Amino acid sequence: QVHLVESGGGLVQAGGSLRLSCAASRSIFSINLGWYRQAPGKQRELVATITSVGSTNYGDFVKGRFTISRDTAKNTVYLQMNSLKPEDTAVYYCNARIIWDPRTDYWGQGTQVTVSS
Repeated sequence: QVHLVESGGGLVQAGGSLRLSCAASRSIFSINLGWYRQAPGKQRELVATITSVGSTNYGDFVKGRFTISRDTAKNTVYLQMNSLKPEDTAVYYCNARIIWDPRTDYWGQGTQVTVSS
């Protein structure tokens, strides 16, 4: 079992930055982590993922604006978001999957990001 707690969301003006954090309840050494988002009336979509060995993948809309990183010592994954746009407004969710058990799929409660124009 992995319990995830997101933080760092809030209200920011277009062009601004936010850093989201997701703290895990156990070691993330063998866990693939990711950020997803869901805007009102839309499906949840991939923002970024980072594997246990540090390989990253981003949604097409990111276009170099966001950076995902992980701190194994703190059991935390981060999402640095720069050049934010109003269309980035959504609830952002942290996700964890244990690498040796593909059945695992843990989610945090989400953190709201609102970008004003």
